[in-house]
Amino acid sequence: MTNVREALRPKIRSQSRQGLMLLGLTLITVGLGLAMVASASAVDSFKETSNAASVFLRQGLFAIVGFVALLIASNLPMKFYRRIGQTFLLIALGLQVATVFLGQDINGNRNWLDLGPVSIQPSEFLKLALIIALANWLSQTGGDPLKTRQLWTWVFAASGVALVLVALMGRDMGTGVVMAIVLMGMYLFAGMRWTTWLTMGAVGALGAFALVASSPSRRVRFEAWLNPEMADPMGVRWQFEHGTWALASGGLWGTGLGRSKLKWSWIPEVENDFIFAVIGEELGLVGALAVILIFFAIGLTFFAIARLQTNAFSRNIVVGVMIWIVMQAFINIGVVLGVFPVLGVPLPLISAGGSSLISTMAAIGVVLAVERDRVSKLGRRGS
Repeated sequence: MTNVREALRPKIRSQSRQGLMLLGLTLITVGLGLAMVASASAVDSFKETSNAASVFLRQGLFAIVGFVALLIASNLPMKFYRRIGQTFLLIALGLQVATVFLGQDINGNRNWLDLGPVSIQPSEFLKLALIIALANWLSQTGGDPLKTRQLWTWVFAASGVALVLVALMGRDMGTGVVMAIVLMGMYLFAGMRWTTWLTMGAVGALGAFALVASSPSRRVRFEAWLNPEMADPMGVRWQFEHGTWALASGGLWGTGLGRSKLKWSWIPEVENDFIFAVIGEELGLVGALAVILIFFAIGLTFFAIARLQTNAFSRNIVVGVMIWIVMQAFINIGVVLGVFPVLGVPLPLISAGGSSLISTMAAIGVVLAVERDRVSKLGRRGS
């Protein structure tokens, strides 16, 4: 009991200003997310359950669980993450295998695993497991050539298995794209040669196009994105077009919190993948830009924390989590704006969904553990 109590006790005084900034930005973003989920989901929640607050209450519970996960993760020592990284990865891969064979098909993707009272999306936790395990392996490269080759073999094997399970067998291309970007970023940061990195990127792009071409639904969505002026008898662009209307109707200052008109069953998954459209409608251009600036600030804070680290393992973790959260936010917002085709990735810390929120908050907790470890070794408050 003492160990549990100790793990749940926030060690605020052990954090640097950068760590406190990251914690503050995280809480602000989660709070904004809860408010927007409450607004965006009210209509559909009432239609499905006769309770307009049902999705909001569930998301509030997820936020509490996520905050507890953040606290525990931030208080664990770095040697624990070194020791548990490979085991965590094996467990996450095992859950993803179970999802492929026993999971639920939702919107053409098999990415949910029913555990009785709850359903989870293992691929969200697989992102964090990959970052921790690869951060450890990559931190040991660069010395003995034989060991370095062995470590890179493990890195490529784990990465390949994860991507095949998620993007190919699970048919979740959106999560696969985010995962691939995180992995490529970590490879480059760990010292991979530019020529090798660019070659891998080209092969990955060809693989993505092959996945698009092999799926009629993906191909139709991709063609609709490339040719927005073409007729759309199947309603492929319905979600994007109505999201655009929501953004346009918000104007500069928005219609006001809770006053969205497009959330009245005009935008599918409005509280999930397209919540940024409701943000733009209700909070206007000012609110939408504020959300973008928040993620920009989160990215800068991650970068500042990464620069302060004195060992490769800690630095690799921060870089991996930074790329994950910032790039996923960039992709989600880009989809709503029409920059990218619809990929089905949530807006981190804001979109409704327990697996995404809890895993993201846990990942931020790991970064806070990294920074706390650095400050404790200095024996003074970080700069």
